[in-house]
Amino acid sequence: MVLELSGQNFSEEVLNSKLPVIIDFWATWCGPCLMMAPVFEDLSSSYSGKLKFGKLSVEDYPELAEEYDVTGIPCLIIFHKGQEVDRIVGFQQKSELKEQLGSIFARL
Repeated sequence: MVLELSGQNFSEEVLNSKLPVIIDFWATWCGPCLMMAPVFEDLSSSYSGKLKFGKLSVEDYPELAEEYDVTGIPCLIIFHKGQEVDRIVGFQQKSELKEQLGSIFARL
């Protein structure tokens, strides 16, 4: 399951989360973002209980995109204990993304 994040639930769902969180910063006009959406959704079920998946629209919440220095999308930022631990920018195939998440998890 992928959570819809907003300015209202960001602190609770991301910064105060007991699980690591991966956020897809995206926009409706971004082709690579639209290609990334089904990959992201598909992977979310594989990490149930281990990693929380969320999406945040940079159109609706530009202040959060600016706060986390999102300059290119799609931008996947991984948070652990309220801190950014890594980021992946640009479209990723499912196998590539799964491999990168595995290496990030190994460091947590």
